[in-house]
Amino acid sequence: MKNISAGQITLLVALGAMLLLTGVWGFSVWGASSGVEMGKHGWIALGLGAFFSLLIGCGLMALMFFSSRSGHDDVADPFRRRDEDKIGTGRAARHPATRRP
Repeated sequence: MKNISAGQITLLVALGAMLLLTGVWGFSVWGASSGVEMGKHGWIALGLGAFFSLLIGCGLMALMFFSSRSGHDDVADPFRRRDEDKIGTGRAARHPATRRP
């Protein structure tokens, strides 16, 4: 197992504290607004917002996945080096546009 440095521990403690404070704040807001009724249009807006947020998130993740698999990202990163022993078996062998001369 890799040793954890002091900086990583500090980061984990800070992120944990932020998560804890966000949870406490969320519960306090939830309790303060318990007497507020949400109408029919509010529920419709909440449902549509959640649905379209998930749709956009899943769509962008699918585009990122397919873009990575098709080799389009290889051309966009000029600093990435490929191993010379894998030239005939990688994406460059399947996609002529990504081959080097």
